[in-house]
Amino acid sequence: MHEPMTTPLPSFESAPVFPKGVVYLVGAGPGRADLITVRGLQILRQADVVLYDRLIAPELLDALPPHAIRIYVGKKMHHHAVPQKDIQQMLIHFARQGKLVVRLKGGDPFVFGRGGEEALALRGAGVPFEVVPGVSSAVAAPAYAGVPVTHRGVARAFAVITGHQAATHGGGPVDWSAFASIPTLVILMGVTRVKEIVAGLLAAGRAEDTPAMVVEWATTERQRIVQAPLGELPEKIALADIRSPAVIVVGEVVSLGEWLAWAPLEAEKDEEGGAGSKK
Repeated sequence: MHEPMTTPLPSFESAPVFPKGVVYLVGAGPGRADLITVRGLQILRQADVVLYDRLIAPELLDALPPHAIRIYVGKKMHHHAVPQKDIQQMLIHFARQGKLVVRLKGGDPFVFGRGGEEALALRGAGVPFEVVPGVSSAVAAPAYAGVPVTHRGVARAFAVITGHQAATHGGGPVDWSAFASIPTLVILMGVTRVKEIVAGLLAAGRAEDTPAMVVEWATTERQRIVQAPLGELPEKIALADIRSPAVIVVGEVVSLGEWLAWAPLEAEKDEEGGAGSKK
């Protein structure tokens, strides 16, 4: 039997020194600043240049050294602050100047974050890079609503889908039959197309009374949750004026949120500042 490979935990007293002339594709996590990984934060603290997205926690920029160049390259639907090709060229440009470059992305770099495109551009240009995975909102948003995406006896599988191409994909309609039977569906960037998404799932055979929910600004102080049967979800989202960023979850696991809902424990303090009692 092979022994598992292990990597010793880093010393938090003295952080490692990271090489320069390198690009780090760093996942910033799902929204809350302290959900970034230890390695991601260590790299940020040594960065010379950071290209950051719209949905990162702003507090993470406070970790940068004073000399660090900060470049906003966030994207919203129909509006990109900087074209993707220009982002890739900037990463290459600064790395070739011998700088420690961070591409800071909400969630995980490789989960609908276009990190793969950037990695391919860097590899093609001969620029060394490292991927620092991050906690994706695909699992964090349901978790912060008390919903596990898998649960014994309820859901043995889940799928993550981008809502940007929910109406059409490659010029034709999405084959929702490929997704309708998966126990748990997590749909990112889909709130503006929720009507098309729900119509597609219902047409493919998903029951109208399937538990569903949306989580807006997951993991942050602005988090809001709307739960409804699948057939009623678009109406409930409209009534609550839910907007991006929001994560849609469809499946029986959503019902567990009624029992497993929780709040960060540091919020549970009495009037004198002691822990253990809710306000």
